Amino acid sequence: MASSSLKQFLVLYLMPEKCYEKLLVNFDFHAPCLVFVLRKIFSFWIMLDALFAQLSQLLKVLWTGSAEGLSLTAALLQLYAFSCPVVYGVASNFPVIAWGERLFVVCQTALMVFLILHFRGRSLSGLLLLSVFSGSMFLLGSFATTEVLSALQASTSAAIVLSKAAQVAANHTIGHTAHLSTTSVLLTWMASLGEAFISMQDSGVSLTTLTFTVSACLSCVLLAQVLSSSPKLKGD
Repeated sequence: MASSSLKQFLVLYLMPEKCYEKLLVNFDFHAPCLVFVLRKIFSFWIMLDALFAQLSQLLKVLWTGSAEGLSLTAALLQLYAFSCPVVYGVASNFPVIAWGERLFVVCQTALMVFLILHFRGRSLSGLLLLSVFSGSMFLLGSFATTEVLSALQASTSAAIVLSKAAQVAANHTIGHTAHLSTTSVLLTWMASLGEAFISMQDSGVSLTTLTFTVSACLSCVLLAQVLSSSPKLKGD
Protein backbone atom coordinates (compact mmCIF):
# COMPACT_ATOMS: atom_id res chain seq x y z
CA MET A 1 0.00 0.00 0.00
CA ALA A 2 2.76 2.43 0.97
CA SER A 3 4.71 1.57 -2.18
CA SER A 4 1.61 2.17 -4.30
CA SER A 5 0.97 5.53 -2.65
CA LEU A 6 4.58 6.57 -3.18
CA LYS A 7 4.36 5.60 -6.84
CA GLN A 8 1.16 7.58 -7.30
CA PHE A 9 2.74 10.64 -5.68
CA LEU A 10 5.94 10.45 -7.75
CA VAL A 11 4.11 9.83 -11.02
CA LEU A 12 1.67 12.64 -10.31
CA TYR A 13 4.19 15.29 -9.30
CA LEU A 14 7.70 14.30 -10.30
CA MET A 15 7.98 11.93 -13.27
CA PRO A 16 5.98 10.04 -15.91
CA GLU A 17 5.28 6.37 -15.20
CA LYS A 18 7.80 5.15 -17.77
CA CYS A 19 10.55 7.07 -15.93
CA TYR A 20 9.38 5.62 -12.62
CA GLU A 21 9.75 2.15 -14.06
CA LYS A 22 13.18 2.86 -15.50
CA LEU A 23 14.67 4.68 -12.50
CA LEU A 24 13.06 3.03 -9.47
CA VAL A 25 12.01 -0.40 -10.69
CA ASN A 26 14.68 -1.37 -13.23
CA PHE A 27 17.37 0.95 -11.81
CA ASP A 28 18.14 2.09 -15.33
CA PHE A 29 19.48 5.61 -14.92
CA HIS A 30 18.08 6.78 -18.22
CA ALA A 31 19.58 10.21 -18.99
CA PRO A 32 16.40 11.88 -20.36
CA CYS A 33 14.45 10.69 -17.31
CA LEU A 34 17.12 11.98 -14.95
CA VAL A 35 17.07 15.35 -16.70
CA PHE A 36 13.27 15.44 -16.51
CA VAL A 37 13.29 14.69 -12.77
CA LEU A 38 16.02 17.27 -12.09
CA ARG A 39 14.06 19.92 -13.98
CA LYS A 40 10.98 19.12 -11.88
CA ILE A 41 12.96 19.32 -8.63
CA PHE A 42 14.70 22.54 -9.59
CA SER A 43 11.41 24.08 -10.75
CA PHE A 44 9.99 23.28 -7.32
CA TRP A 45 12.93 24.99 -5.61
CA ILE A 46 12.61 28.03 -7.88
CA MET A 47 8.97 28.33 -6.84
CA LEU A 48 9.92 27.99 -3.14
CA ASP A 49 12.57 30.67 -3.57
CA ALA A 50 10.10 33.06 -5.18
CA LEU A 51 7.52 32.52 -2.44
CA PHE A 52 9.58 32.19 0.72
CA ALA A 53 13.19 33.40 0.37
CA GLN A 54 12.41 37.09 0.74
CA LEU A 55 9.75 36.35 3.36
CA SER A 56 12.26 34.40 5.46
CA GLN A 57 14.70 37.31 5.40
CA LEU A 58 11.97 39.78 6.25
CA LEU A 59 10.75 37.72 9.21
CA LYS A 60 14.28 37.42 10.55
CA VAL A 61 14.80 41.18 10.41
CA LEU A 62 11.47 41.79 12.15
CA TRP A 63 12.20 39.11 14.78
CA THR A 64 15.69 40.39 15.62
CA GLY A 65 14.80 44.07 15.27
CA SER A 66 17.95 44.66 13.26
CA ALA A 67 19.05 44.74 9.62
CA GLU A 68 22.74 44.60 10.46
CA GLY A 69 24.83 43.20 7.63
CA LEU A 70 22.15 43.55 4.96
CA SER A 71 23.31 45.57 1.98
CA LEU A 72 21.00 48.43 1.02
CA THR A 73 22.44 48.35 -2.49
CA ALA A 74 21.59 44.65 -2.78
CA ALA A 75 18.04 45.23 -1.53
CA LEU A 76 17.48 48.09 -3.99
CA LEU A 77 18.75 46.01 -6.89
CA GLN A 78 16.43 43.19 -5.84
CA LEU A 79 13.53 45.62 -5.66
CA TYR A 80 14.29 46.77 -9.19
CA ALA A 81 14.70 43.21 -10.48
CA PHE A 82 11.43 42.00 -8.93
CA SER A 83 9.50 45.09 -10.04
CA CYS A 84 10.41 44.93 -13.73
CA PRO A 85 8.38 41.76 -14.49
CA VAL A 86 5.38 43.31 -12.72
CA VAL A 87 5.65 46.53 -14.73
CA TYR A 88 6.10 44.54 -17.94
CA GLY A 89 3.15 42.29 -17.15
CA VAL A 90 0.81 45.16 -16.30
CA ALA A 91 1.85 47.19 -19.36
CA SER A 92 1.40 44.15 -21.59
CA ASN A 93 -2.08 43.43 -20.14
CA PHE A 94 -1.02 39.99 -18.95
CA PRO A 95 -3.43 38.27 -16.54
CA VAL A 96 -2.77 38.80 -12.84
CA ILE A 97 -1.70 35.18 -12.44
CA ALA A 98 1.31 35.93 -14.66
CA TRP A 99 2.76 38.62 -12.42
CA GLY A 100 0.82 38.50 -9.14
CA GLU A 101 3.45 36.28 -7.47
CA ARG A 102 6.14 38.84 -8.27
CA LEU A 103 4.00 41.64 -6.86
CA PHE A 104 3.90 39.74 -3.55
CA VAL A 105 7.71 39.58 -3.58
CA VAL A 106 7.98 43.26 -4.57
CA CYS A 107 5.94 44.28 -1.52
CA GLN A 108 8.18 42.20 0.75
CA THR A 109 11.33 43.65 -0.80
CA ALA A 110 10.03 47.21 -0.53
CA LEU A 111 9.37 46.62 3.17
CA MET A 112 12.89 45.21 3.50
CA VAL A 113 14.37 48.36 1.94
CA PHE A 114 12.36 50.48 4.36
CA LEU A 115 13.43 48.40 7.37
CA ILE A 116 17.11 48.62 6.44
CA LEU A 117 16.83 52.41 6.38
CA HIS A 118 14.54 52.47 9.43
CA PHE A 119 17.03 50.58 11.59
CA ARG A 120 19.69 53.02 10.44
CA GLY A 121 17.59 55.90 11.73
CA ARG A 122 16.49 57.06 8.28
CA SER A 123 12.80 56.16 8.21
CA LEU A 124 11.76 59.32 6.34
CA SER A 125 14.40 58.65 3.68
CA GLY A 126 12.99 55.15 3.31
CA LEU A 127 9.45 56.43 2.78
CA LEU A 128 10.60 59.04 0.27
CA LEU A 129 12.74 56.56 -1.61
CA LEU A 130 9.92 54.04 -1.94
CA SER A 131 7.49 56.76 -2.97
CA VAL A 132 9.80 57.92 -5.76
CA PHE A 133 10.48 54.35 -6.85
CA SER A 134 6.78 53.45 -6.89
CA GLY A 135 5.98 56.58 -8.90
CA SER A 136 8.73 55.78 -11.38
CA MET A 137 7.52 52.22 -11.88
CA PHE A 138 3.93 53.47 -12.33
CA LEU A 139 5.02 55.95 -15.00
CA LEU A 140 7.07 53.33 -16.79
CA GLY A 141 4.17 50.89 -16.75
CA SER A 142 1.81 53.56 -18.06
CA PHE A 143 3.87 55.38 -20.66
CA ALA A 144 7.06 53.48 -21.52
CA THR A 145 7.47 52.14 -25.04
CA THR A 146 7.62 48.43 -25.78
CA GLU A 147 11.36 48.71 -26.39
CA VAL A 148 11.95 50.28 -22.97
CA LEU A 149 9.79 47.68 -21.24
CA SER A 150 11.65 44.88 -23.01
CA ALA A 151 14.97 46.38 -21.94
CA LEU A 152 13.76 46.54 -18.33
CA GLN A 153 12.66 42.92 -18.47
CA ALA A 154 15.98 41.85 -19.97
CA SER A 155 17.96 43.64 -17.26
CA THR A 156 16.45 41.75 -14.34
CA SER A 157 18.97 38.89 -14.37
CA ALA A 158 21.89 41.32 -14.37
CA ALA A 159 20.33 43.20 -11.46
CA ILE A 160 20.03 39.97 -9.46
CA VAL A 161 23.69 39.15 -10.14
CA LEU A 162 24.76 42.61 -9.02
CA SER A 163 22.62 42.38 -5.88
CA LYS A 164 24.30 39.12 -4.88
CA ALA A 165 27.72 40.62 -5.58
CA ALA A 166 26.86 43.62 -3.38
CA GLN A 167 25.78 41.34 -0.51
CA VAL A 168 28.91 39.21 -0.86
CA ALA A 169 31.02 42.37 -0.70
CA ALA A 170 29.10 43.61 2.36
CA ASN A 171 29.64 40.30 4.16
CA HIS A 172 33.35 40.40 3.36
CA THR A 173 33.66 43.97 4.59
CA ILE A 174 32.10 43.35 8.02
CA GLY A 175 33.63 39.90 8.38
CA HIS A 176 30.40 38.00 9.05
CA THR A 177 26.85 37.65 7.73
CA ALA A 178 25.10 39.27 10.71
CA HIS A 179 21.33 38.93 10.24
CA LEU A 180 21.37 37.45 6.76
CA SER A 181 18.84 34.58 6.80
CA THR A 182 20.35 31.14 6.31
CA THR A 183 17.01 29.80 5.07
CA SER A 184 16.74 32.58 2.50
CA VAL A 185 20.28 32.04 1.24
CA LEU A 186 19.76 28.26 1.02
CA LEU A 187 16.54 28.62 -0.97
CA THR A 188 18.14 31.11 -3.35
CA TRP A 189 21.19 28.88 -3.75
CA MET A 190 19.09 25.90 -4.83
CA ALA A 191 16.94 28.06 -7.11
CA SER A 192 19.96 29.65 -8.80
CA LEU A 193 21.48 26.21 -9.46
CA GLY A 194 18.15 25.21 -10.97
CA GLU A 195 17.98 28.28 -13.19
CA ALA A 196 21.50 27.62 -14.50
CA PHE A 197 20.68 23.94 -15.14
CA ILE A 198 17.39 24.66 -16.92
CA SER A 199 18.94 27.45 -18.98
CA MET A 200 21.75 25.15 -20.07
CA GLN A 201 19.18 22.54 -21.14
CA ASP A 202 17.04 25.07 -23.02
CA SER A 203 19.61 27.51 -24.43
CA GLY A 204 22.95 25.73 -24.31
CA VAL A 205 25.97 28.00 -24.07
CA SER A 206 24.46 31.48 -24.24
CA LEU A 207 24.58 34.85 -22.52
CA THR A 208 21.50 33.91 -20.49
CA THR A 209 23.12 30.69 -19.30
CA LEU A 210 26.32 32.57 -18.44
CA THR A 211 24.34 35.07 -16.38
CA PHE A 212 22.53 32.32 -14.48
CA THR A 213 25.84 30.51 -13.93
CA VAL A 214 27.47 33.61 -12.47
CA SER A 215 24.40 34.09 -10.27
CA ALA A 216 24.69 30.47 -9.07
CA CYS A 217 28.39 30.95 -8.28
CA LEU A 218 27.63 34.05 -6.22
CA SER A 219 24.88 32.13 -4.40
CA CYS A 220 27.47 29.47 -3.55
CA VAL A 221 29.74 32.16 -2.12
CA LEU A 222 26.88 33.61 -0.06
CA LEU A 223 26.00 30.16 1.28
CA ALA A 224 29.64 29.53 2.19
CA GLN A 225 29.78 32.89 3.98
CA VAL A 226 26.63 32.13 5.96
CA LEU A 227 27.72 28.62 6.92
CA SER A 228 31.17 29.81 8.00
CA SER A 229 29.80 32.74 10.01
CA SER A 230 29.48 32.57 13.79
CA PRO A 231 26.48 30.43 14.85
CA LYS A 232 25.54 33.17 17.29
CA LEU A 233 25.17 35.60 14.41
CA LYS A 234 23.62 33.40 11.76
CA GLY A 235 20.95 31.64 13.78
CA ASP A 236 17.48 31.97 12.20
